[in-house]
Amino acid sequence: MVLQVKTSTYEAKTQEIAKQLLAATQENRSFFASLRDQMRWDDKLLAWAMSNPGLRVQLFRFIDTLPALHSKSEIASHLQEYLGDESVELPSALKGMLNFANPDSVPGQVAATTVGTAVETLAHKYISGENIKQVIKTVERLRKEKMAFTIDLLGEAVITEAEAQSYLERYLELMQQLVEASKNWTAIPAIDEADGELLPKVQVSVKLTAFYSQFDPLDAKGSEERVSDRIRILLRRAKELGAAVHFDMEQYAYKDITLNILKKLLLEEEFRQRTDIGITIQAYLRDSEEDVKNVISWLKQRGYPLTIRLVKGAYWDQETIKSAQKHWPQPVYNDKAATDANFETITQLLLENHQYVYSAIGSHNVRSHARAIAIAETLNVPRRRFELQVLYGMGDKVAKALVDKGYRVRVYCPYGELLPGMAYLIRRLLENTANSSFLRQNLENRPIDELLAPPDVKDAENENFFASSSFLGAADTDYAEEKGRSKAAQAFAGVRQQLGRTYLPLINGEYVNTQEFVDSLNPSNFSEVVGKVGLISVEQAEQAMQAAKAAFPGWRKTPVQERARILRKAGDLMEERRAELAAWMVLEVGKAVKEADGEVSEAIDFCRYYADEMERLDQGVIYDIPGETNRYIYQPRGIAVVISPWNFPLAIACGMTVAALVSGNCTLLKPAETSSVIAAKLTEILIDAGFPKGVFQYVPGKGSQVGAYLVNHPDTHVIAFTGSQEVGCRIYADAATLKPGQKHMKRVIAEMGGKNAIIVDESADLDQAVVGVVQSAFGYSGQKCSACSRVIVLQPIYDTFVQRLVEATKSLNIGEAELPSTQVGPVIDANARDRIREYIEKGKAEAQLALELPAPEHGYFIGPVIFSEVSPNAVISQEEIFGPVLAVIRVKDFQEALAVANGTNYALTGGLYSRTPSHIQQAQTEFEVGNLYINRTITGAIVARQPFGGFKLSGVGSKAGGPDYLLQFLEPRAVTENIQRQGFAPIDGVD
Repeated sequence: MVLQVKTSTYEAKTQEIAKQLLAATQENRSFFASLRDQMRWDDKLLAWAMSNPGLRVQLFRFIDTLPALHSKSEIASHLQEYLGDESVELPSALKGMLNFANPDSVPGQVAATTVGTAVETLAHKYISGENIKQVIKTVERLRKEKMAFTIDLLGEAVITEAEAQSYLERYLELMQQLVEASKNWTAIPAIDEADGELLPKVQVSVKLTAFYSQFDPLDAKGSEERVSDRIRILLRRAKELGAAVHFDMEQYAYKDITLNILKKLLLEEEFRQRTDIGITIQAYLRDSEEDVKNVISWLKQRGYPLTIRLVKGAYWDQETIKSAQKHWPQPVYNDKAATDANFETITQLLLENHQYVYSAIGSHNVRSHARAIAIAETLNVPRRRFELQVLYGMGDKVAKALVDKGYRVRVYCPYGELLPGMAYLIRRLLENTANSSFLRQNLENRPIDELLAPPDVKDAENENFFASSSFLGAADTDYAEEKGRSKAAQAFAGVRQQLGRTYLPLINGEYVNTQEFVDSLNPSNFSEVVGKVGLISVEQAEQAMQAAKAAFPGWRKTPVQERARILRKAGDLMEERRAELAAWMVLEVGKAVKEADGEVSEAIDFCRYYADEMERLDQGVIYDIPGETNRYIYQPRGIAVVISPWNFPLAIACGMTVAALVSGNCTLLKPAETSSVIAAKLTEILIDAGFPKGVFQYVPGKGSQVGAYLVNHPDTHVIAFTGSQEVGCRIYADAATLKPGQKHMKRVIAEMGGKNAIIVDESADLDQAVVGVVQSAFGYSGQKCSACSRVIVLQPIYDTFVQRLVEATKSLNIGEAELPSTQVGPVIDANARDRIREYIEKGKAEAQLALELPAPEHGYFIGPVIFSEVSPNAVISQEEIFGPVLAVIRVKDFQEALAVANGTNYALTGGLYSRTPSHIQQAQTEFEVGNLYINRTITGAIVARQPFGGFKLSGVGSKAGGPDYLLQFLEPRAVTENIQRQGFAPIDGVD
């Protein structure tokens, strides 16, 4: 927590300088200038956004969509959809303009032109040019005003290696052209020299993550190698040209790895003496002061100064939302005043260390600049070691006032096409129109004392800004932190020492020997045995069933609070063994590290959520009336057989098992053979948590023998199954047959897969859509029941989408699941590999092969395959493949897209990438899937957030991780008692 900034030796001077600067920025403008601004639509839009929060949200959403709209009628219809929303109170001028019946009408075209032009004008306020020629013009104008510059290249998100290479090449070209142009520039002493030293006239600002499309803190070493190669090329060329390079800071997840890469690189002999390089610190981060202290210590060791650009930070909304969704501590301050106070603390820290660091103070807050100047003047900081910075179009008046006072001012100038620049524009608009923005408060003519007061920091700075009272899930490991990565490495070392051990079934509390054993192999390297698993016989299955029958009367009478306590204990034990459990999954089923970690979270969540849910259900429902009590209560069904899959070997096995147990049923877990070691680890945890003997039993065995025997057993009450449609339908049929001695109907809960589609319409954010489809289709090699195997793309963007999809997929790393760089690992076994290869051959016969990536030979690998121009009725469009094979289907309009999406036997998951409100609305009602995801990936459902399950032939039963799931393991009962005696009954509220 940053301590409240006390009135210090610098405060009086800060106030004096700030008042001078403020006076200079508030000089009266001419009557005609004011009148002209009132007539401009871009200014009107900004003013409306400031005064109307509902309009602000919808307007910015519309602006975000605008680059994807290619005709005036599209613009007009989206204007009506966004701004015609009931939640938006429109100013009369805007209401009048939107009052057209048809987007193709003349009024519709006029509205589209007016607003389109206004947004373009707004963009030009903050974006310094669309090409290098325009940028050169802009910086020459800035230089005439005695302002230096740094150029930032706006662009699409770098999601392919081709784009990463292009990013480097565009910067090399940009530096070349700027330096060429600079040869004709007259020297301006205020910005081109300081303390007798010539300063580079040209400076560019770059983002580290854009140099490698698969940049990931988990793969710190690989990311460093790939990024550093490209940075070295950039820095060498910059030196030849005499240009300076500054490294921007991005999202918090990349902060530590960015600083580590730069520290390492800039200590290399070739770059150690360079002082024309800079790095960035964001003051809204809680750990930024510590980072600055560490960088200063490192600079002392380096022996040559670098620039630190201090900014407030531009991703506040994104960081707060991400941390809330991930259940991670919030990295940014909640309170703007806390950020401002931290900014002032760090400003002082930088300037007090001016012999080691050049300070570049970036802000639009007059007080922040004044504070820096007051400290710099008090300490006599040399001019070379101190400059002030503003964003292009944001602090023009402040910049001019600072130049007039004789300070070096640098303007941060983004340039690029307006289309990719829209995300940047929205960040600037958010900043300008936020209630806490200094620029906005200054425009509103707040009292000077209020504007320039020291930051008033509230005492309570909560790290969980969005903490909610609903179910709080387990937090995934944050691999951006070194401790997360080192724990994973230690876990792999520990697990590797245990490979090859034997795991026996657990029957009636004892581990029992078996006649038959099976080797569980590492699919990344099938010569490696993960463990030997004992498979039970039918006779042993019968023993397990009898043990469950004997244990049932005691378990059903065990109080719900006690059962829930054991579940929560199991969840806690999994949290303690998180890294180890993830390592077992990586090695036994070939799941990449991050996905395995997420699966541990899901298993923990099932334990805790179902414990909560059973306590809720145990309260029953009271329907009392005078003279009579009516209770609606639940009791366990009996014996549950859980048949779990290999693709979610911990989470699904755990979820089905603990749901049955907490409901009071005795449970037999028969896992898939290929994931029986992980099920043995789950068994250890459940026994350690305290489940009594006979209540839970681990019974690995052959599905065709032991599985079938347990399904058909007359004492089985509930069968919970996840797997193929073929086996699921057989179980459903077998369970429906009444067996001799059976006195009940069996309940079947079956999740049987999907043929999941993502629709991408013409208004979609293609950066987001391509990344989302790649992750949904090829994460865990497409071996999730929720994976995307069809992507349905509207005609206008089909070719562009396919091209970017192919390039993004080409950029994925295919390899052993254990490697931190791996995004696509192996498939589960030889049978799966051979079956998927057959489907690929069918695909080649019925569609165009857009991409087939090679794969390593030493495991069960299949490189991602993309087919384009696929018919909706093709085999690869209709049958579940369960591998990294994606069919891309072209459709003419959204109606056809929905028809194609719904045109299979499945209804599990589906996705839509769209920024058209009517399409989103229509998908919500007409897209036939159990789980619909809009503008995000379609995998990774979270307990109590996205309860999971489908209908049609995707399954039967209620959604896992949802409020109805436990009801399937329970029998409801109604108990009525007449409480009258001789006409007397107690009546509530009557004495």
